[in-house]
Amino acid sequence: MPEKRVTEELAMNTFPANESKETLFALVSPEEELPRPSSPPKKKAWKICCSNYPLSIAFIVVNEFCERFSYYGMKAVLTLYFLYFLHWSEDTSTSVYHAFSSLCYFTPLLGAVMADSWLGKFRTIIYLSLVYVLGHLIKSLGAVPVVGGHMMHTVLSMVGLFLIALGTGGIKPCVSAFGGDQFEEEHAKERSRFFSVFYLAINAGSLISMFVTPMLRGDVQCFGGDCYALAFGVPGMLMVLALVVFALGSKMYKKPPPEGNIVVKVSKCIWFAISNRLKNRSSEIPKREHWLDWAEEKYPKQLILEVKALTRVLFLYIPLPMFWALLDQQGSRWTLQATRMNGNMGFFVFQPDQIQVLNPLLVLIFIPMFDFGLYPLVKMCGINLTSIRKMATGMILASLAFAIAATVEIKINELSPHKPGSKEVYLRILNLADDEVKVALMDYQNNSLLPEPIKPLQKTEHSKMLLTTESQYFHFQLQYHNMSVTSEHILEEKNRYSLVIRGDQSGVSSILIKDMVTSTANGMAAVRLINTLDKDVNLTLNRDVSLSVGEDYGISAYRTLERGKYHHVLCRTQDKDFSLDLGLLDFGAAYIVVITNSSDQGLQAWKTEDISPNQMSIAWQLPQYIIVTAAEVMFSVTGLEFSYAQAPLSMKSVLQAAWLLTVAMGNIIVLIVAQTSVLVQWAEFILFSCLLLIVCFIFSIMGYYYIPVKPEDTYSPQDAMTSHIKGNMRDLVTKKTKL
Repeated sequence: MPEKRVTEELAMNTFPANESKETLFALVSPEEELPRPSSPPKKKAWKICCSNYPLSIAFIVVNEFCERFSYYGMKAVLTLYFLYFLHWSEDTSTSVYHAFSSLCYFTPLLGAVMADSWLGKFRTIIYLSLVYVLGHLIKSLGAVPVVGGHMMHTVLSMVGLFLIALGTGGIKPCVSAFGGDQFEEEHAKERSRFFSVFYLAINAGSLISMFVTPMLRGDVQCFGGDCYALAFGVPGMLMVLALVVFALGSKMYKKPPPEGNIVVKVSKCIWFAISNRLKNRSSEIPKREHWLDWAEEKYPKQLILEVKALTRVLFLYIPLPMFWALLDQQGSRWTLQATRMNGNMGFFVFQPDQIQVLNPLLVLIFIPMFDFGLYPLVKMCGINLTSIRKMATGMILASLAFAIAATVEIKINELSPHKPGSKEVYLRILNLADDEVKVALMDYQNNSLLPEPIKPLQKTEHSKMLLTTESQYFHFQLQYHNMSVTSEHILEEKNRYSLVIRGDQSGVSSILIKDMVTSTANGMAAVRLINTLDKDVNLTLNRDVSLSVGEDYGISAYRTLERGKYHHVLCRTQDKDFSLDLGLLDFGAAYIVVITNSSDQGLQAWKTEDISPNQMSIAWQLPQYIIVTAAEVMFSVTGLEFSYAQAPLSMKSVLQAAWLLTVAMGNIIVLIVAQTSVLVQWAEFILFSCLLLIVCFIFSIMGYYYIPVKPEDTYSPQDAMTSHIKGNMRDLVTKKTKL
């Protein structure tokens, strides 16, 4: 019988006698999919110069360079656009600037959900880049003066900024991850270097754009003023180029399909744990070790362990928004500070919004300097500079930078022209007569205000006068040759005036004109002209700015011009063309230019200052930029590394989204302070500096008690095996294995 059984078994065997018999029944859980048919062989990826770098990453890096040029170039001139094109206040301009920045860091959550759950990274980048380009187009139209009125410009600007925020934020979490997807797992070293090149492209794009777009705004004139349409249009063209370059590499990319969004899974797990705990508050129900354990009824143990590790890091993120609240003011409050400084560095003249170029430039210098110089040196001294200690040091440096900014602000205020206060005016006399004139105030208590006769074209300073009411009439007695004439003028508080005296052999008279009270806020020069000729004069101040001044002591309104030398200003009367030399019109200064015709010198321009130029050099902003950039390198770069190292393997994207949200919250803090604070600017800088020091102290305490996440905290082999065996054992899959 045994021989018969063996014979039957051999007859039933379909394998050849000389080959091993192979079979296996493997257990699979219900969640696992059945094996799919084998996929066709993969197409070999093109490499760069026989290296392990896929050629497709070249398209991705160029795309990122153009996109960052587009974003930072537009953002560099955004505050001044709000201030001088839309004519918003400084507080409103700052608030909208930071609201836009905040929105740009909220929308990455939307982009991550779209890419992981629906469209995939490639199509998400393509579709949202189209939205991005549309936003730039609408934003540029909102900067064209002839397109509608102020309300139309405001609406177009807000719609354009919303679409730009949706586009740039939506693709932000996708582009770098899509670049990482192009590498094979065995090329991890090359992938790490790719991210370094990717970060370099970001800073290179921002560096060049922050330098170029302010020049497009200020050096190019269109529609009679600064060319904001061009300054916004060129970044828009770079975004079109970014989209085209990215699309050209389509056939070379690896395009992983959507695999489900871990952000959604984590959110649902946390929500279920909280709601389940609230439903089971009875004392009869046994307590659980951790509040997330209340999600065990619905979610696997492995996911809960990873969410526990995630929440420990997220708790440490709570103080971080205050750092971003300070760092992101480089593009708003610090730019406004630069408008009241002198940008002439000798070798180069900086526009107020160009000084921001220091940040990306210094980032490129500091990262290798810190990684290969400072950190190893500190380690050699026996100091354990952990990630948390680096971030706390960055907070202290940022606080110091704002203390320096406050000091600079105080000094700017000291050097700025004094503004008349309540029941105060400032008055000066401009004698345009052909001989000296004695001026007396008949009903003013200070008779020594104008003690000496004033010579023709004598430069005089403004003198302070006190009023008894908000506005007051004064009688000025003019003594010229043998004539004495009395004229009456009304002076109103908080103003600066020039009393222009004209006189010849036929008589003497006076004209009272209001002068500028403060420097031009955008750092430009302001000029007005007085025409003493008996014919109208048309002047062309530059290619796009011209004005007409009436005959016989006609006075023009102020016109603002870029800082520069105006040696050959073309002028024209009915019967003659000539040129005038206005000389240097400096940062923040206001001038009165008088066109005269003397018998010995002919037609010429006599210039006097209403307001002196900005006295403080923009070089004084260098220390605060150097220190805050060092703070950014120690805080931001270290924070990204810390977040990646502490995140569970499947939670990297979640923690990246959380990191971006801290940036968004920081901009919201600035927005709230700008709208509610009644402090002067230097005091606001001090406030932010002190708040960050307090937050740094709290963060240091939290970091002291923080226990770093270890791999065993997020993975339990025993739990994983138990969960696997408890699955439905009815599903069996055959595999080959030697018996």
